Amino acid sequence: MDRRRAGTGYLAVPDAGSGPGVLVLHSWWGLTPFVHDLTERLAAAGFVTLAPELLAGDTPPNPADAEARLAEADADELAHLVRSSLATLQGLPATSESPVGIVGLSMGASLGLWLSARVPDAVAATVVFYGAQDIDFRPARSAYLGHFAETDAFVSDDDLALLEAELRLNDLEVEFHRYPATTHWFFEADRPEHDAAAAGLAWERTVRFLHQRLDPSTPTP
Repeated sequence: MDRRRAGTGYLAVPDAGSGPGVLVLHSWWGLTPFVHDLTERLAAAGFVTLAPELLAGDTPPNPADAEARLAEADADELAHLVRSSLATLQGLPATSESPVGIVGLSMGASLGLWLSARVPDAVAATVVFYGAQDIDFRPARSAYLGHFAETDAFVSDDDLALLEAELRLNDLEVEFHRYPATTHWFFEADRPEHDAAAAGLAWERTVRFLHQRLDPSTPTP
C-alpha cells in the first residue's frame, strides 16, 4: 500500500460520539492497514483514536529499507509531528478534557515514551509495544504498560531493564509483560512475526489498562 505524506492521519470515533483520547504511534512501517484497523478497534472499545502518519513515502519492503528511511527522517520534525498530533487529539470536540493515552509500536513506542515525559500533564497512560527509551523520566506522570518479545534484535534485555528501572525509580506505575516464543512486531497482524495468541492477550491487557487509567467508570473484563 502506498502511503501518504507525513502529517496526515487516520481518526476513528466511538459510536457514542465522544470518549477519552488515544494517540496511536506506528512502527517504521508507517500508517499501514493494520494501524487503521487498530485505530478502529480502539474506537470500538470507546476511545477517540488518532493515528498520525509520521514518515513520508511508501511502505518499506523490508527492515533494511525501513531503517534507512527512518535514519533519513528529521528528528525535530518527528518530535513536532508527535507533539502536534497530541494537541490535535486533545483539541477535538469528541475528546474529553482529561489527559490522553498513547499506544506506540516499536519506533512509535520510543516516541510515545519520549512524549509522556515531555508533555507530562497531557499523558495519563502509555502502552509500549517492543520499544524502549533512555531519557529522563522525572517529569512523567503517566502509568506504563509494556509488551515485549522474548527474543528481540531491537530491544535488548539491558534496554528493557534500564527502562523499567528508570520508571520505577521515579515512582511511576509500571506493568511489563514478556511474551514467550515471540519476536519483534509480534502484535502486528500484517507482519510475518505476528503471533495471534500473544497479540490477543496483549490487546486484552491494553484495553483494560486504558479504561482503568482514562475512563475508570467504564466496566472492564
